[in-house]
Amino acid sequence: MAQLEKATFGAGCFWGVEETFRSIKGVTNTAVGYEGGTYTNPTYRDVCTDQTGHAEVVEVEYNPEQVPYDQLLQVFWENHNPTTLNRQGPDVGTQYRSAIFYHTPEQQKEAEASKERMQASGRYKRPIVTQIVPATTFYRAEEYHQRYLAKRGLSHCHFE
Repeated sequence: MAQLEKATFGAGCFWGVEETFRSIKGVTNTAVGYEGGTYTNPTYRDVCTDQTGHAEVVEVEYNPEQVPYDQLLQVFWENHNPTTLNRQGPDVGTQYRSAIFYHTPEQQKEAEASKERMQASGRYKRPIVTQIVPATTFYRAEEYHQRYLAKRGLSHCHFE
């Protein structure tokens, strides 16, 4: 059996991002939480002040034999706007920034190459502002945030 690996992505409000990654074959587990800040053990309330430096993230556990990291990167790019600084849709603040938190040097290389390909693709009119930074301490969000949309029978956050 393959060794499971972790990937961590910040792409706006973590509820919808988690649901997107949960649906991928080869993803064995997801958890929403906070990463990249300076405050120890932040709560949702702390992160929402936009003072802790944390991003809302999804930590993805996956089987690389079933879903390669590059495929996870593709899902990441396709499911948010990586050209808006500290914002996704109506959500504004550093906690909603676009970020890839890499766990290995290989992930770093793949993420940087993927970002370059996306920028060169012409898909975006503006520069991609996604941060590619080392994974730091992942603080699991409060239980009511875990699988938030699934618990409510929803597949996405967008209200039209």
